[in-house]
Amino acid sequence: MKYWDSSALVPLILNEPATLSVERIFRQDPFIVTSWTTSIECFSAVMRRKREGHLTEEGVQKVRERLNDFSQAMDIVVPSSELKQVTMRILSTHPLRAADSIQLASALTWCHNHTRGANFVTFDSRLKEVALAEGFNVLP
Repeated sequence: MKYWDSSALVPLILNEPATLSVERIFRQDPFIVTSWTTSIECFSAVMRRKREGHLTEEGVQKVRERLNDFSQAMDIVVPSSELKQVTMRILSTHPLRAADSIQLASALTWCHNHTRGANFVTFDSRLKEVALAEGFNVLP
């Protein structure tokens, strides 16, 4: 089982340079754990591609359907007072933006702070660095 942040899920729903890499990881273990914010972050990436002229309205619909399919199969870490406390600790300790802190706090909540052997999938370099510092095995 792996925790996936939005930077790793976007290439599963949009054709990007990292798509083949994340598809390989997904095929090895198609169970996705992620934050309640991830589908919002992924949709934001889709709409940014549309505004930039890289996606048509028809393309957006196809990607939304793909995102919805993945969302149905995800195990979602939902907001809680524990998640808020962990996020605040991360923000106090590491140089991350709020959304990335929520992602990392969600992963820590999912594994009950037992990061040894826990996998974290991300393409965000800063988040990768902090996840490694917290003890996660970071992919790819």
